[in-house]
Amino acid sequence: MLKIGITGIGFMGMIHYLAYQRIEGVKVVALCEKWSPERLKGDWTKIKGNFGPAGTQMDLSGIATYTDLNDMLANPEVDVVDVCLPPNSHAEATIAALNAGKKVFCEKPISLKPQDGINMVDAAQKNNKLLMIGHVLPFFDSHHFVVEANNSGKYGKLLGGNFVRVISDPVWLQNFYNMETSGGPMLDLHVHDAHFIRYLFGMPKAVQGVGRCRDGVPEYFNSQFLYEDPSLVVTATSGCIMQQGRPFTHGYEVHFEKATIFCESFTGTPVTVLNEDGSVEKPEFPAGDDISAFVNELTEATNSFKANQTSPLLDGVLARDALNLCYKEIEAINARKCIEI
Repeated sequence: MLKIGITGIGFMGMIHYLAYQRIEGVKVVALCEKWSPERLKGDWTKIKGNFGPAGTQMDLSGIATYTDLNDMLANPEVDVVDVCLPPNSHAEATIAALNAGKKVFCEKPISLKPQDGINMVDAAQKNNKLLMIGHVLPFFDSHHFVVEANNSGKYGKLLGGNFVRVISDPVWLQNFYNMETSGGPMLDLHVHDAHFIRYLFGMPKAVQGVGRCRDGVPEYFNSQFLYEDPSLVVTATSGCIMQQGRPFTHGYEVHFEKATIFCESFTGTPVTVLNEDGSVEKPEFPAGDDISAFVNELTEATNSFKANQTSPLLDGVLARDALNLCYKEIEAINARKCIEI
């Protein structure tokens, strides 16, 4: 039985807790919450998010509760610490857990500062403990289909793709454009696609882009990723528009030698495969709910922890590189020139 301690009982902490209930051989044995002590008593009624179930009253009997992370780290029953704190607290909590001999699963992004991401990976290597980062995108059916297509080689060599992630300006969020607290659209939105691009195509040799900025923080932007292989054409569009009528929009068009795969949420375009013989496929996926992708993600993570072998999709090095890539994009947008990586 793999025993989990979650630190940070906000919306994502709740989603992780619910997901763990669906995974065999895993048990949440501890919770740590500093800012809202009532949640340690099971009152999650004030927890809300932009998807998934609303918070409710939870039965936490049999679960150890803490207001201080160090106390939870001293609990020998905890095998894995799941960090669901705000991103600017990821590094401190993760490094403390690794130094305490725990394995760590940390929500994305790995951190808000590249050096913190480097320090987190270094701490994992120093302590010989696994660090995995919760980039859930590859575990959604739409994106996992591309992962499997690439791994199988079914459609031949990858030739590139375009990735889109756009929302209406989240005026209800304070400090959204603050790189110290949220990271703006680059680190809150686009980091998903940066991670997926890094996974599929590797780390580019350079990046260039254009964008509108608020005090140097990209608001809406287009990026081009340059590789040694000139046949790879990889681009991304992300950010915020000012009109509140725009729903959350995400999608992609990925090119292989023998097929193109695309989907887009705003128009309701499902995953569609254009084959080299001119035929068109629209694969069907099993029915799921808003938590299903997180169940898939945490199943992958917990199986990896049990095997003491990192997941290629969740590896901390991959997340560190994705964060670094985002900062190179910011540099390219502000300098309006190509930046080497």
